[in-house]
Amino acid sequence: MRPFLFLREVTFAVAVMSATVAPAQMFRSGPSAVPLVELFTSEGCSSCPPAEHWLGELRHDQGLWRDFVPVAWHVNYWDRLGWPDKFAAPAYTDRQYAYAQSWRSGRVYTPGFVRAGQEWTPREHGLSRSDDDDAPVGVLTAEVADGKVTVRFEIGNERTNLVAHVALLGGGIASDVRRGENRGKQLEHEFLVLGWRSTPLRPGGEAHLTLPASAEDVAPVRQAVAIWISRQGDPGPLQATGGWLDK
Repeated sequence: MRPFLFLREVTFAVAVMSATVAPAQMFRSGPSAVPLVELFTSEGCSSCPPAEHWLGELRHDQGLWRDFVPVAWHVNYWDRLGWPDKFAAPAYTDRQYAYAQSWRSGRVYTPGFVRAGQEWTPREHGLSRSDDDDAPVGVLTAEVADGKVTVRFEIGNERTNLVAHVALLGGGIASDVRRGENRGKQLEHEFLVLGWRSTPLRPGGEAHLTLPASAEDVAPVRQAVAIWISRQGDPGPLQATGGWLDK
């Protein structure tokens, strides 16, 4: 009887372990460029809530993830106005300054939109595809499993000096602002960057990253992931993909 009992115990243990391992999720772009639509924003900026609302509405757009990948970076240079934005990070502010430098501009501002690495205004241009979007740049795939992200970029000869990026995004996040320009308002955040990591792409077109974790005091209703490729030293994305993460 003991061997039989032992077999039952082992079988039960394997079943429990299998039930706790989440299946891998795959995200894939087409060969044409998928633009990263970036919003630089702040809870300390009174002009930002309408821009964040516009970005948030993109979750209902049929082209989401297929035709564009939205992300919202919270910058910290308005913290001095009285409300420290807990979602802001110096690295996100540095990214906006890197864009300004690449455009030979000395100014940054919020709300500030960037599409495919270029300064952009939604009300003037909308989300319609441009001729640059149709240019074949390579297929980007990402596998997310057990908190690990495996990135593969299928491209021709340009496989050196490329960087893979992954950002964890949160949505349905409500934040009560008690000071500053938005004092007394409850702000709603979508596609909010909760963490961002990057690593050089290997010569074979592959990279391995750890999925960023959100802070313990942040409870998003939904989470997504954005993955993109850029050249070393250039913030502008070459290709992007992303999608919702299973709960």
